[in-house]
Amino acid sequence: MSLLSLVMAVTAASTPAPAADAATLAAIEATCLDYIEGQLEADPARVARALHPDLAKRAVIGDTPDERLGLRRMSKDELVSLTQQGALKTPKDQWNRSCRILDVTAETAAVRLETPWFVDHFHMGRFGDRWIIVNALWHPKSR
Repeated sequence: MSLLSLVMAVTAASTPAPAADAATLAAIEATCLDYIEGQLEADPARVARALHPDLAKRAVIGDTPDERLGLRRMSKDELVSLTQQGALKTPKDQWNRSCRILDVTAETAAVRLETPWFVDHFHMGRFGDRWIIVNALWHPKSR
């Protein structure tokens, strides 16, 4: 690689992506809130609309007797079912959640959701006018 190519590559990599418009940011945040508020109010339809049909939701559990570098895995159907059962149902006056958009490109976004119980890191994709959670890596908080 020539010196000029190297300088151009470094410059391109360090140039920030253009800021997303307000409507895009609002749509991304709405998806994050559908995910968490849907669980907190036990509304499976709200949660389902935030999730890609091929959702990969995982938590790092480390080495187990059955698996090296173990992950707890959950599908869209499993999460929607847990929501229907009211697994996280919480009175509205106890809701404490925040969605922080970390990065946005034309078709993807990275988002951090925090609650008193867990932190989720999402990869979202834009499908037409909708933003949908494709991947979620989460970890529980210590109590």
